[in-house]
Amino acid sequence: MPELPEVETTVRGLARFLDGETITSVTVNRPDLRRPFPA
Repeated sequence: MPELPEVETTVRGLARFLDGETITSVTVNRPDLRRPFPA
């Protein structure tokens, strides 16, 4: 089953830059753009 369309768009956009790499951290610059969700 495919991911959500916006997730697929993000993955495809990043794939060419991150091929074989691992994302180890993320910085949230605009926390107001996303509601909190349980981990």
